[in-house]
Amino acid sequence: MLRPLLPCDSTSAAKMRLFASPFSNNYTIAIVPSSAGHSHVLDMGLKLSKQASSSSGLRIFSQGRDKHRTPSVYGRGARERVLEEKEASLMSETSPSFKIFPGQASPLGVSEVDKGINFAIFSQHATSVTLCLSLPQRGVHERLVGNVIELALDPHVNKTGDIWHICIEDLPRSNVLYGYRVDGPQNWNQGHRFDSNIILVDPYAKLVEGRRYFGDASLKLSKFLGTYDFDSSLFDWGDNYKLPNIPEKDLVIYEMNVRAFTADKSSGLDPKIRGSYLGVIEKIPHLLELGVNAVELLPVFEFDEFEFQRRPNPRDHMINTWGYSTINFFAPMSRYASGGGGPCNASREFKEMVKALHGAGIEVILDVVYNHTNEADDQNPYTTSFRGIDNKVYYMLDPNSGQLLNFSGCGNTLNCNHPVVMELILDSLRHWVTEYHVDGFRFDLASVLCRGTDGTPLSAPPVIRAIAKEPILSRCKIISEPWDCGGLYLVGKFPNWDRWAEWNGKYRDDMRRFIKGDSGMKGSFATRVAGSADLYSANKRKPCHSINFVIAHDGFTLYDLVSYNFKHNDANGEGGNDGSNDNFSWNCGFEGETDDPSIKALRSRQMKNFHLALMISQGTPMMLMGDEYGHTRYGNNNSYGHDTSINNFQWGFLDKQRSSHFRFFSEVIKFRLMHQVFRHENFLSNNEVTWHEDNWDNYESKFLAFTLHDSIGADIYLAFNAHNYYVKVSIPPPPSKRRWFRVADTNLASPDDFVPEGVPGIENSYNVAPYSSILLEAKLT
Repeated sequence: MLRPLLPCDSTSAAKMRLFASPFSNNYTIAIVPSSAGHSHVLDMGLKLSKQASSSSGLRIFSQGRDKHRTPSVYGRGARERVLEEKEASLMSETSPSFKIFPGQASPLGVSEVDKGINFAIFSQHATSVTLCLSLPQRGVHERLVGNVIELALDPHVNKTGDIWHICIEDLPRSNVLYGYRVDGPQNWNQGHRFDSNIILVDPYAKLVEGRRYFGDASLKLSKFLGTYDFDSSLFDWGDNYKLPNIPEKDLVIYEMNVRAFTADKSSGLDPKIRGSYLGVIEKIPHLLELGVNAVELLPVFEFDEFEFQRRPNPRDHMINTWGYSTINFFAPMSRYASGGGGPCNASREFKEMVKALHGAGIEVILDVVYNHTNEADDQNPYTTSFRGIDNKVYYMLDPNSGQLLNFSGCGNTLNCNHPVVMELILDSLRHWVTEYHVDGFRFDLASVLCRGTDGTPLSAPPVIRAIAKEPILSRCKIISEPWDCGGLYLVGKFPNWDRWAEWNGKYRDDMRRFIKGDSGMKGSFATRVAGSADLYSANKRKPCHSINFVIAHDGFTLYDLVSYNFKHNDANGEGGNDGSNDNFSWNCGFEGETDDPSIKALRSRQMKNFHLALMISQGTPMMLMGDEYGHTRYGNNNSYGHDTSINNFQWGFLDKQRSSHFRFFSEVIKFRLMHQVFRHENFLSNNEVTWHEDNWDNYESKFLAFTLHDSIGADIYLAFNAHNYYVKVSIPPPPSKRRWFRVADTNLASPDDFVPEGVPGIENSYNVAPYSSILLEAKLT
């Protein structure tokens, strides 16, 4: 268990002074105790001297502990002398000695070089940068126990351009915590937010140390520091390891949350691995049984789940469980390690998860958040890194007031097309591909990346082009969420360089409206199931560039889509003002839970209709974790702050639905992957689809039937009836030497609702039930 970084009594700080012996451009630093100096408490909860420093710029302090209170000033003075003697004795036994070199400007972050450990950080506008180190004590594994060293960098020696750097010999090769104090201009209206009182996380830190256990309220005020590990051996990916390299048109994506997937007790896992990367490994058999071949992980970059609880506010009861609040773009979420293992174990276990998923033929796509960070707005700032290092570079600012622009809805907007920020993004993406072998990225609110440094939309955003053209990313899937909170809606118009796929928000809306029975949607429904050529047929784009989805993490679950007309977000603490109001949902006749068998049957049909439509559509389908058993959030369409059963996968519910709802969902997915007619490389030609419709302009028509033609005659006939009455439809003649077999009828109970081998006896007509759909396959006689 880690101790929180809480302020301690200033009188318990040991006073130190340092002696530096210059040797050419190098310095050997020896640390000896002294009674000189004056201390005060800073944000990190460490006692740091204002005066104890040498000409080299190095300062060192230790964190003392004394639980006894002395009422008089004389008593305090006596106590200080005792503490000084005690800590001086300790320091004399363990004082480190380092040789300091100017260091090098590349690479940014921490690197191991011939002369030692090199630190490099960018700050264009800083006037001073101080490296802060916390060294491990032998036999002590808690963080920030031991000496805290501060090394002020000399801009004439330790700076190249806008990069500040230093190299230290004989530092431990692991288990060192580090951060930076950065100072600079204090002019708020010019966009500066420097505060040298705060120790900041290195933007290029590959590992970040924070609290060890997710949701540990006793440590919710813990801070975050970078760390590194040059001691561990290289990860063994295995002799037979290979990347799945699944073509985009063949993907079936499963959007999921690493923690929520196994955090619930019903997962049956050891408590030490619930909610962890290793927990995902244990449940790979479920993913295989379902039939998906790609997982899209909600954010796994380091984030602070207690960000809502830093101050009193309407949301201070919530825990951020979705993770859309990045602290660092390189470090895997450390609290997803098993058993409180910390950042190094998190890194290794993430690789084990990727390796295991790849071994099962499942690709790994990361949901990445480069549109904003965790540092909030100017009213309630949470300065952990970028804001304090160089706010004017890292964030978009109003050129007149210097205030943060907000196109993300989260208080700040990353300045993605600034050259330095763009390189940070590219370096981060390359790191996840080369170090962790991930297969792709879904970019949250990606329209932000299409804005210039002043927020103006760009027709050819440099960062979007650079990602598309980056050689290391060439094998990766790159997917945009093509809108932002500033109104830049780019569905079908996202700058793509023939590579970028898009979350197709129009597909979601049109499918919802047609299947729930809205008038005038038949033509749009046909366009969407055919691959949305109206949106993606330009340039060299293909149907697979449309990421088709009905449900995603943000919004109603599939069960709630057919059970609620209105959002029910009171538990979020925002008076029901959060979450979308435009859900295009239908409760099937009753709001929320009901025992009415007819309503429950209708809801079941509607969920199956949505899933069938999604899986037979041209393009790349994506479904949400939990929809395979009918997960409910009880009408909450913005559940980001609930680390409870509202978000957590309920394995007991899955077991109850395994032979019915789950079976249907699994069989439909597998049927899609077995039939090429659903996965065309190019948009459908007239020879590949026949629309059994001569009444497209009938606004009240809510029935659509069509046949997908197979090159060998294994045609597929589909009909969707969104009317509230039966439709008797004429079935076209099957191809030569074949006859129709019924594979799916969502009006039937399991197991008759989906029979993969097909049921014979289909004549020249079929009575399609209200709010239901059918699938027929032409088989050889």
